[in-house]
Formats: sequence, structure tokens, C-alpha cells
Amino acid sequence: MNILIRPARILGAICIALLAPGVGHALDTSRPDVQVFVARMVSEHGFSEEESLQILGQAEIQPRIIEAMDRPAEKVKPWYEYRKIFITEKRIAAGVEFWDTHRELLERVSAETGVPPQIIVGILGVETFYGRITGSYRVLDALATIAFEYPPRSKFFTRELEQFLLLSREQGLDPLSATGSYAGAMGGPQFISSSYRAYAADGDGDGRIDLWQSWPDVVASVANYFKAHKWQTGERVVTRANGSVPQTALSQGLRLDQTPSALAAAGVDFDCSGDTGDQAMLFELEQESGPEYWVGFKNFYVITRYNRSNMYAMAVHQLGHEIAARVNDVAQPG
Repeated sequence: MNILIRPARILGAICIALLAPGVGHALDTSRPDVQVFVARMVSEHGFSEEESLQILGQAEIQPRIIEAMDRPAEKVKPWYEYRKIFITEKRIAAGVEFWDTHRELLERVSAETGVPPQIIVGILGVETFYGRITGSYRVLDALATIAFEYPPRSKFFTRELEQFLLLSREQGLDPLSATGSYAGAMGGPQFISSSYRAYAADGDGDGRIDLWQSWPDVVASVANYFKAHKWQTGERVVTRANGSVPQTALSQGLRLDQTPSALAAAGVDFDCSGDTGDQAMLFELEQESGPEYWVGFKNFYVITRYNRSNMYAMAVHQLGHEIAARVNDVAQPG
């Protein structure tokens, strides 16, 4: 058997491997767009050129990240399939366990911010299964890949890369080892870099905000995010509309472009009792048996500020509701 491989074949195999999907390659720091980015880090934020190039030169462009950006679950799955990912017995049971373990923390943070525990546990359950799934991509790789190799979101993620380097400096993070999702979201609450800097809170009072290891920091940060986005304590989130609705009454995107009274006047049948404020949205979710319609209020809109998706917000709400029902049922005598 001839085990010798000609050099030309070796070179060809290497080229094929480099071009294969999922195989990363180092970011070319001589590119004009990278040079512009480095210049801004130097001029606006006081980074040295050498420091910036040293960090960016170790970023790996990951084709798998671009593939994931093109197929987020919120855009490729109908509601009845999307819901099955998150509203499961395992995730509900894990949420109950998390609530029991961190009851004092959840109650304290809820009392301080007005954000109910079920919303906090709903977020953590959907985002990371209570810290079990926080992402294995290096944040540097994720942000560099999208910033420099994915034109549809390049502008936004270039800013996020900038925010990540600032965050690393402020919080003492190692920019070469921090891990997260394919979009660069980090820790238990999956905060992107700008949200980390703007809304993360020091829940344990140690002078540092650690969203990977400190549950007090994680819980306080999620609650602070909702408080900053004007969560309305004690108000409803969403209610089901009965039967069909006039298609002209459906909201245009994630907008509070309706009022409860206007929806009722248009013939939308829903429970409009109680104080629901003067803002609402009407949206459709696809079930296996056909569409169903929901009226979301200001608090529902606030959940969509965490992730711009009606399905995401509904998953958070329903998961939190199921967990709270289980916790309250266990807490009742008998």
C-alpha cells in the first residue's frame, strides 16, 4: 500500500478544508474596515493601536455564526413549534427548582424593582435554561465575524464589538476567553455588550458585575433591564382574543399602535376588564389548528425589548406563568 501523499494533494486538501463550512480563519487586521475600527478605538476611547490590533488579530471568523444569523428560530419556526422548545416539563421543573433555591434573592429584587419573579425566571429559562446553556463561542469571534463578514448587521455589531472592548476594560474581562452565543450574548441573562454596560447591576455588592458566575448579579441585572424599560408593576401582560379578528386591526410590527377601547370597538372579543392602560397591540400566533390572536399590553411590549419577537415574549410569559403556578401550588397548605 502506497502511503505517500504528493505535496500538491496536501495543498489541495488544505485549501478545501479552509473553504469548508464551519472552518474558521483569522481576521485580517490589514483590512480597511478593521483599520478604521482600530483608529476609532484609539481616538475615541484611548486604546493603543498595538493593543487593539493584538486583540483583533486573535479573532477567528466563524462561518457557522453567519449560518446561524440567517436562521434564527423566531423567523423560521411557527409558534406551535417554537413554543415546544421552551414550555417543557424539564424547563418548568428547573424553573421551580431555581425559584426555590433563590427565593430570598428573587423576592428581594422584585420588591426593589417591581419586576415579578416569574418574569425573571421566565427570562432565565428561555435564555439559558438557568445557566445550563450560555453559549460556547468566544464573544470576540462572534462579534468580529458579524461586524466584518455579515453586511446586513455589520453596523450594529461593529458598535457591539466596540462596546465589548470597553466592557472588557471596565469589568476586567479577558476579551480572548469570554464566551457567549453566536451573536455575542453573554452569561445567564444573555446580555449583549451594550446592555451589559447599560443595565447590568452589582447584585452581590462586590464591586464587579459577573453575569456568568454570580446569580445575584444576574437576577438584579434582568430586573434592572425591565425596570429601565418601564415595566408596570401589577399590570397585565397579555390576554387571548376569542375567535377571529378584523385583519385591519392587527398591529404593524412590534408596536403599541392600538388601545383596548379601540380594539373592542373594532369587534375584537377579549377580556378588557381591569386597568390595562391606553396602549395595546393585537398580534397573531400560528397554531397547528390555525391562527390565534392575542392582545398585548405595555408589559408585553417591554418583554419584546429584550428580544424583538412576539413569540419570544409569549414564551417568556407562559414559561414564567407555568413556573409561578407550580410554585404557588406547592406553597399552598395540603
